[in-house]
Amino acid sequence: MRPFLQGENLSKRFGELMLFENISFTIFEGQKVALIAKNGTGKSTLLNILAGIDNPDSGKVTLTNGVKIGYFEQIPKLEPEHTVLEEIFNSDNEKLNTVKAFELAIAHNNQKEIAEISTKMDELNAWDAEVEIKQILTQLKILQLEQKINELSGGQKKRVALAKVLINKPELLILDEPTNHLDLDMIEWLEAYLEKTKSTLLMVTHDRYFLDRVCNEIIEMEDNTIYRYLGNYQYFLEKRDERIEMHQASVTKAKNLLRTEIEWMRRMPKARSHKAKFRLDSFDELKEKASQQLKNEVVNLNVKASRLGKKMVELYEVSKSFPGVKLIENFSYKFSRFEKVGIVGNNGTGKSTFLNLITNSLQPDAGRIEIGKTIKFGYYKQDGILFDKKERVIDAVNKIAEFIVFEDGSKMTASQMLNYFLFPPETQYNFIEKLSGGEQRRLYLCTVLMQNPNFLILDEPTNDLDIMTLNILEEYLKSFAGCVIIVSHDRFFMDKIVDHLFVFQGDGKIEDFPGNYTIYRNKKIEEESEKTRNQKQISKPETSKIRNQEKPKKREKKKLSFNEKREFESLEKELAKLESEKKVLESSLNSGDLSHEELVQKSERFSVVKNLIDEKELRWLELSELI
Repeated sequence: MRPFLQGENLSKRFGELMLFENISFTIFEGQKVALIAKNGTGKSTLLNILAGIDNPDSGKVTLTNGVKIGYFEQIPKLEPEHTVLEEIFNSDNEKLNTVKAFELAIAHNNQKEIAEISTKMDELNAWDAEVEIKQILTQLKILQLEQKINELSGGQKKRVALAKVLINKPELLILDEPTNHLDLDMIEWLEAYLEKTKSTLLMVTHDRYFLDRVCNEIIEMEDNTIYRYLGNYQYFLEKRDERIEMHQASVTKAKNLLRTEIEWMRRMPKARSHKAKFRLDSFDELKEKASQQLKNEVVNLNVKASRLGKKMVELYEVSKSFPGVKLIENFSYKFSRFEKVGIVGNNGTGKSTFLNLITNSLQPDAGRIEIGKTIKFGYYKQDGILFDKKERVIDAVNKIAEFIVFEDGSKMTASQMLNYFLFPPETQYNFIEKLSGGEQRRLYLCTVLMQNPNFLILDEPTNDLDIMTLNILEEYLKSFAGCVIIVSHDRFFMDKIVDHLFVFQGDGKIEDFPGNYTIYRNKKIEEESEKTRNQKQISKPETSKIRNQEKPKKREKKKLSFNEKREFESLEKELAKLESEKKVLESSLNSGDLSHEELVQKSERFSVVKNLIDEKELRWLELSELI
């Protein structure tokens, strides 16, 4: 467990807002770590500091000598005048530059250069790298290598930036929301790629299936404290719940003790000044602990939906095409109350076009769409709302409604509503430009839901929202008294919410699938496997009779010698001691209290102990078979 990256007492302030203060942690070689924190607590800022792009106000970052970092940012910085090929292979690595030259020669069909560069590819053993690079580009659907960066969409730029980081094969991968703007097939491919990679990984993601399957450790940043969980997302949920319960029990106990101490302080004024200074010190500590409140705020989204009539939204033989692209053909459907539909399909198959047709932003080429008179759409768009960045948060919300009505008939001011959305009074008077990307998305969600819609359309609602907000949004959607359409690449989110799927298959075809995404995906995998089995021509080799084959003689079981028995007993004791030392070292390495030098020493000892355990366990197994 060699330490790759260490942050010691890191602090960062953004204007008047303290993002984090005096936090410390270490990333070790081979770990795959997820960072979880609420929006606005500085996750992206912290990653920028660790990657050397930003500096902390105080504290230091130590990178082990020679460790190569690859950083995928939420908003990638690419050279607009570069071609895709130039940007992806913008590297000092000789092997990568040779592959780049080879790809250029192929693109221009220059046979002479192809022959010359092929020789160099042989010398550098670059063919495996070329195959892997092509696989990465193909899986991320980066096919137009001569296209300029400034001609790409936002999603295409992010995929190019991701490919660039992966192709360079860094020892330490830092990824900030890598699944945003990837379709489901790409996410599943990236998931498998990161599971297999030998690179050490630190990432921020809201995709809980992705996190659960890729990461083996989670760092939670809350209230300027770092909590480490040595397990996946499911383990994190269980242990976090235990931590919250323990904290609450501790605060309750402190409050009960405080009552006793308060009585003593009131009854015995003389003792206070002479005999019991330790009681006074204890009183102050109890008072501080009893006043603690676990900041486990939740977003209350129980906004009243507008009244629904009998008729919702009805589509009759609807078709829509653009030049050279057929997106929807002869599609009919009647939406019903409380229905929750998920929409899946590759990029460019017509998902956003379908939403624009329903909301009358586009008109169909054929067929008709009828919308009930009582329908009130709430449309959360992928590209968000264009806030005036110079406007204050409270002013932006007051423009929509000064009061919000809830299911029970009660009313709430815009300020109170913002407070439920984790915007405390001091933040409400901040300018919108000071909010993080995730906070702006949360504010946008607030403005959509507070308009009392009864037909919600959510286009990629999970992008840039923290996991805590997503949990609450899911609970709200499950009990929402209206109709919901969700377009999302977040499989966990889809599985929890939707009743059935519209699967956009391309060429205008839409399948209505009765089940959530996981059921659909499992069925698709099963069908593909069946198709592959049917295509294979199974030829049964002729079996020749084996004549005069002698049965192997039964080996007599060897018994342990006297010395081997002593060795076996000794091994059991040695293994117990080594396991104890390993646990102590693990605890020490994960404490965050060690200097860089101590970390190196203890990590080297950890490697020695681990190797000794492996070696002695193997010998113990050999001897145990002879007992």
